[in-house]
Amino acid sequence: MKIYEYAGCSTCKKALKFLDQKKIEYKKIAIVEQPPSLAELKKMLVYYDGQINKLFNTSGLVYREMGLSEKLKTMTETQALKLLSKNGKLVKRPFVLTATSGRVGFKEDEWKKLIL
Repeated sequence: MKIYEYAGCSTCKKALKFLDQKKIEYKKIAIVEQPPSLAELKKMLVYYDGQINKLFNTSGLVYREMGLSEKLKTMTETQALKLLSKNGKLVKRPFVLTATSGRVGFKEDEWKKLIL
């Protein structure tokens, strides 16, 4: 299991604590320094039925500064995925991929289904 996270993110901290309590092994990756690859983003997009907006950190400062709520409406999927792959602050976190599934954000009930 890979988990892309940001050290200053309280939601990421909750997710990591949850995984630690469940004794789940994971590889932690700093999302700002190493954003998910295009292939990983495409894989996650499948889990969200092509809803590209679900992969964006819509509450983030960079998202707001770039005016992405409007720009996303006219971007192609490829353009949006390339943008995410180049700027980890735009990716909703935590971003977790298992061998068979994935999730963004942390909702304990969803994560229980994902890993247990």
